[in-house]
Amino acid sequence: MGFLLMSLLQAQLDRSCQSIQHEIGVGKVADYIPALAQVPSDKFAAAIITVTGETASFGAAKEALSIQSISKLFTLASTLNLRGTKLWDRVGREPSGNAFNSIVQLEMECGIPRNPFINAGALVVTDAMLGDQQSTQDCTSDLLSFVRDLAQDNSIVIDEDVARSERDAAFRNASLCYFMKNFKNLERPVDDVLDVYCQQCAISMNCKQLARSALFLANNGIDPLTHKKIVSEERARRLNAMMMLCGHYDASGDFAFRVGLPGKSGVGGGIVVVVPDVAAVAVWSPRLNANGNSHAGTAALEALVRETQWNVL
Repeated sequence: MGFLLMSLLQAQLDRSCQSIQHEIGVGKVADYIPALAQVPSDKFAAAIITVTGETASFGAAKEALSIQSISKLFTLASTLNLRGTKLWDRVGREPSGNAFNSIVQLEMECGIPRNPFINAGALVVTDAMLGDQQSTQDCTSDLLSFVRDLAQDNSIVIDEDVARSERDAAFRNASLCYFMKNFKNLERPVDDVLDVYCQQCAISMNCKQLARSALFLANNGIDPLTHKKIVSEERARRLNAMMMLCGHYDASGDFAFRVGLPGKSGVGGGIVVVVPDVAAVAVWSPRLNANGNSHAGTAALEALVRETQWNVL
């Protein structure tokens, strides 16, 4: 029975991914981060892991990608575990409707970011994760350990070339930090926050590892394969809600309309989605649409949802 289920899952993924291969050449890579501009734009990968351990993969599913803003999901989960719900006094829970690095809305709302998945919100979460005394090195190491534990894979690393490239180009993020510091919504030095933020965005992992890392959110906060509690059931629901509402920048509504699953994208071209009680899915294709989400990756997930009927809506 397990082999039959795995064969069906693989066939569904194969059909979905093969149907959108013509979409891989559409869009543009995130060339404002120099290291990401060097990634071959024709890459494509996908991986599924179910709550019972069945797996399927397609394309370059074992090739590492820079997860970029997908890291915001793991940072948020870790920081809520560390600091609790007082974090929500400093960052909102509403869709932004603006670009992920916009400063306009931040000014209108007195330095309180609209949600933790836009850059300003993620910087506040990073600041909270650092806390009062933790060093930047220890904070980064703890987050990497958390992600490795989620993936059950100690080979996951931070791509230092990407981290340096991102840090050297972090002028807009520095502006967001200083703006929020003016409103007393950033406690640590701006350089500390940017150092950790750029390191977390440069976490490098493949689609199989990425899907495995999000699997706890498909099982009410408990890793279904190790039975370890990662977050509470209530927190898992809320993290999924945040992904559904805010996980794809100012195109989150369109993603919900097309795919209908909680997910988080990154400008490295990765997307991870959660199918509650069923599976986690990761896709990767570096060319992005105008909103900063993978064009072919989104198309593949839309095709997979049609094939499997995995739609929470």
